[in-house]
Amino acid sequence: MTRTLGTCWYPEHWPEAMWAGDAARMADLGLTWVRIGEFAWSKLEPQPGRFDWGWLDRAVDILTAAGLRVVMGTPSATPPRWMLDRHPDMLAVDAEGRPRGFGSRRHYCFSHAGYREEAARMAGHMAKRYGDRVAAWQTDNEYGCHDTVLSYSDAARDAFRDWLRHRYQTPEALNAAWGNVFWSMDYADWTEIDLPHLTVTEPNPSHALAFRRFSSDQVIRWNAAQVEAIRAHSDAPISHNYMGRVTEFDHHALGRQMEIATWDSYPLGFLLDRVPGGDRAAYLRQGDPDFQAFHHDLYRGVSPRWWVMEQQPGPVNWAPWNPAPLPGMVRLWTWEAFAHGAECVSWFRWRQFPHAQEQQHAGLRRPDDGPGHGWAEAEQVAAELHDAPDVSPVQAPVALIFDYASQWAWEVQPQGAGFDHFALAFDLYRALRSLGLSIDILPPDTANLDGYALVLVPGLLSLADPLRAAIGAAPGVVLTGPRTDLKTRDLGIPQALGPDLPGLDATSVMEETFPPDAARPLRTGGHATLWLEHLETGAEIVEATADGTPALIRAGNRAHFATWPDPLAARRILRDLAQDAGLVTHDLPKGLRLRDTGTERFVFNYAAEARAFDGEDVPPAGVLRRPRPS
Repeated sequence: MTRTLGTCWYPEHWPEAMWAGDAARMADLGLTWVRIGEFAWSKLEPQPGRFDWGWLDRAVDILTAAGLRVVMGTPSATPPRWMLDRHPDMLAVDAEGRPRGFGSRRHYCFSHAGYREEAARMAGHMAKRYGDRVAAWQTDNEYGCHDTVLSYSDAARDAFRDWLRHRYQTPEALNAAWGNVFWSMDYADWTEIDLPHLTVTEPNPSHALAFRRFSSDQVIRWNAAQVEAIRAHSDAPISHNYMGRVTEFDHHALGRQMEIATWDSYPLGFLLDRVPGGDRAAYLRQGDPDFQAFHHDLYRGVSPRWWVMEQQPGPVNWAPWNPAPLPGMVRLWTWEAFAHGAECVSWFRWRQFPHAQEQQHAGLRRPDDGPGHGWAEAEQVAAELHDAPDVSPVQAPVALIFDYASQWAWEVQPQGAGFDHFALAFDLYRALRSLGLSIDILPPDTANLDGYALVLVPGLLSLADPLRAAIGAAPGVVLTGPRTDLKTRDLGIPQALGPDLPGLDATSVMEETFPPDAARPLRTGGHATLWLEHLETGAEIVEATADGTPALIRAGNRAHFATWPDPLAARRILRDLAQDAGLVTHDLPKGLRLRDTGTERFVFNYAAEARAFDGEDVPPAGVLRRPRPS
């Protein structure tokens, strides 16, 4: 697989006299791909039914003549003002019942059929015109960004009722699944069911989880309309650009519609805005050592191919604070993406725009067209790629299962403040990475775990039948828990108490939670935090709390966490399990990370000081490439 570079370019922002020079400079830099078009609806259709394609035709021609390949974005994330006049009820509505207004972006409700048809119409027009002139497509932009998946509009209410009718068939079946006899919540007709908000106290958690599943399905239905419209006129691969720690819809289900998963990587913004347990003091100008890698591995499993569509090259504008990257980090982030299997890394953006909401967001070029913060490092990576071998993808030795529905379930019913599927999975992923291990992140319907020496299944609401069978047949060590397989898909307690785990004799008779300052010591070091299952088990008790409550049990190559281990305990326990599984681990110093491909080993230093690995010093923001150990 050849590694390529790209950028995001907005010709509509700049005088046309600059376009040819931009394209020539992009080609000279060594770029292959240029994304355009994804926010340009008002320029393409300034009035309903009156199109102006000329400027975009010329931009595509200029890029193509320079030897560049175009990714064309559909502009549905920014419907023009006249669209709101045509569909005044298209706006999403927040949980307090307030419509989201015009004046920025993503101002639409995924359940609004009229706007969904308008967006598909525009995608079809673009595909018909450019289907044989562009090399790839992007649908919309950053689904879920700005908390826009959950909408409490009338359109969402009506669509939700229809979704429930298809899922449960009768109100009686729904009442039974949700336990609506509690608090006299029984429904006699679908029209009686409202959206789960503005209740006096919490709504029925089964109702709330069903709404989360429905909302995810609406995103998938929305995207499918554009994919269908594009495929009618173009054979080019289709992508969508996901974001960091956006979990409101099922990316695996969406990704099955398209050939390429891309994501937008902003390490400094993420550290200051959304990394659970992030160390701001140590990594303020580098980003978290594991957050980008987690998403690289996650999106590698979402579609057959994956890219970074937007890579931070300098300060952003949207975090609480916006520092500049430490020298070397733009290069490190780019190489790290390639090490995790990215086909392309595309920097956002070509040139910083001196107006509007993102005027403080850096690009490769400054507003005066001088070189931006990351320009020299972009040149360096492009030169290094010229002589670098192609990527040789390989299955990692460790797998981690991540499940969007479990994230929704634990947000709806955490039982203890802070119980979060993403944070749990990320904590365990971080511990694995600190041991020098490479990881694949797999969906919850995975049916085959062959080739994995160690598999982690943390905090899954319930096990799908294919995954349950795969765990039973897995040749490697499988670690489940905590809070795995303790609920039904409707968020009830099963008649036969869980977890029902292949190869383990264990029943959770009680689950308790406790605050951070009440963590319970483990007998062999570290602490049990937040969550503790009280198990009846015939399996070996490997770890216990100081009072003797089982914290880790094992039978053969099956193990189960009854608690959420702190970093010290997680690292120690996962090291022992990995070594039992025949894996070589490393006691990596803080900030140092490894990634193995089929032929290479990459060493990345996120620390602000030099770090030693295997007798060699790795400078701050340094990248070492070596042959992969045999």
